[in-house]
Amino acid sequence: MTIAAPLVNQNFMQVCWVVPDLRAAIENWSRTAGVGPFFWFDGVDCVDGRHRGVPAAFPGVTAAIAYAGDLQVELVCQDNDDPGVFRDMFDRGQSGLHHMALVCTDYESERDAYLRGGAELAFEGRVGNSRTCWVDTTPTLGFMIELLEPSPVRAKGFAAMRAAAESWDGVDPITRF
Repeated sequence: MTIAAPLVNQNFMQVCWVVPDLRAAIENWSRTAGVGPFFWFDGVDCVDGRHRGVPAAFPGVTAAIAYAGDLQVELVCQDNDDPGVFRDMFDRGQSGLHHMALVCTDYESERDAYLRGGAELAFEGRVGNSRTCWVDTTPTLGFMIELLEPSPVRAKGFAAMRAAAESWDGVDPITRF
């Protein structure tokens, strides 16, 4: 994969790790880095999914998101061996950096720029009323890039998480959205 020119959008706003135990990872992040509260999600409501060009459901996962200053920290745990965007990189029990995310200014043109540069579209679907995809940049970067189509609902959710982090008292590291 070779991207001919630097991409315009370099405003990474999220870093995501695949983890084998979501509760333990949250406890470690909260205790070691002071990050929290983490918003826990039992699954991701993603529809119209395609994994590597084939219609597919989004993998069954639990996930949690918190803010560390301006950076969104996402932790994802997949407790089965179903194929998908997370198992593309890590087997069950393994952990590591999976992706960094960008909120796009122009979703289609940014996605297509990665594809023209040789990245493969690992997964694409709709979450709520906006599109999300992961482009496989592991050959050049060692992790994937998630592209998020902006939406008022997504912006409102992220703003609520950020506000919770700014006022977090450090007591309970897990909350539900």
